[in-house]
Amino acid sequence: MAKGHRSQIKRERNVQKDTRPSAKLSYARVSVQKACFVLDAIRGKDVTTALAILEYNPRYASGIIKKLLESAIANAENNNGMNAANLYIEECYANNGAIMKRVRPRAQGRAYRIEHRISNIKIVLNER
Repeated sequence: MAKGHRSQIKRERNVQKDTRPSAKLSYARVSVQKACFVLDAIRGKDVTTALAILEYNPRYASGIIKKLLESAIANAENNNGMNAANLYIEECYANNGAIMKRVRPRAQGRAYRIEHRISNIKIVLNER
């Protein structure tokens, strides 16, 4: 059990809070492997270059990630007062989310399971 008053514990927890601008998308209907192909292409790049890469990337996940990146840029400008020209992508990753399980009928009364994979995607920006 933690020592100290409840408000003191909360204060200490808030000091350790990450202040970098970020955006998170939960329950994206794309698998983690497919999202990581796009995320690997933009990791470490500045924001304008990353938006250009996402604009012309033919993968389905690039449209989702482009929207998420624009949200992170808006968070940086409005909440943290940062300049969009100086921003770059410090972290971006996708984690496994829930799996939607469906059943497909097969021959002789059998049933095969189909798993629709879902991912949770997060983008963290920082200023150069």
